Amino acid sequence: MAPRTTDALEGSAVLGAQADASTRDRRRTLVRTLGMPVSLAIVLAMLTLTVLGLELDAVEARELRLGVILTRTWEHVALTLSSTVIVMLLAIPVGAIATRPGRGRFAAAIIGVGNAGQAIPAIGLMGLVVFLAASTPLLPRAGAVPAVLALVATSFLAILRNTVVGLTQIDRSVLEAARGMGMSAGRLLRTIELPLAVPVILAGVRAALALNVGAATLAFLVGAGALGDVIVTGIASGSRPILLTAAVLTASLALLLDHLAGLLEGWLTPAGL
Repeated sequence: MAPRTTDALEGSAVLGAQADASTRDRRRTLVRTLGMPVSLAIVLAMLTLTVLGLELDAVEARELRLGVILTRTWEHVALTLSSTVIVMLLAIPVGAIATRPGRGRFAAAIIGVGNAGQAIPAIGLMGLVVFLAASTPLLPRAGAVPAVLALVATSFLAILRNTVVGLTQIDRSVLEAARGMGMSAGRLLRTIELPLAVPVILAGVRAALALNVGAATLAFLVGAGALGDVIVTGIASGSRPILLTAAVLTASLALLLDHLAGLLEGWLTPAGL
């Protein structure tokens, strides 16, 4: 009976250790998931209490109304997300095409164009888009469309480059084995190459989001609003409350979007990578 009792105690100890480890893992996951949003909520609550405790002049009272802040924040989010999604729809297929056998020169040319787009300052791209829109009847000269086009040009390289890198760094022996099993080029891309390249591609998406959140503050130059409009009003009026509010909101938005992109990256990355 003694050996059976010892085995039972050891089994119980192992189960208890596994349960403790599982609990710790759940707690770490919960902290990683909710830590950033909760921290940002506390910062925004402190900002709200600070602004409410101040005596605001007419300009500050107008610009810091909840409706105005929510509108400008939504414009900023919409510009950032829409431009990033468009870049994904363009850059990932182009990167996949550029990495097909015999397309090396094509890949170099595309990355060169992307380098040019990222090298040009965002404010210069805004001006260039407005200039092109003025000579193209199909494009509006102001509003969200020229702003999104400029943001797409700014962040195109980030996703394109990571797509190319992710697809070219896959072990050739894995691809040869898949071809030996009779996989077509299209099926190989869909089932082997893209899933293995997901972590690198998503890192490029996070970089594109970071670029677009910052560059979207310049969207006011083409009449697209966003938080840059609040910042300019604060500078023009010399208002510290307006500047503080816009700066905190922009930084919080950048941190939140990066956090959400990181969670998405973890969920979409295949197990074992």
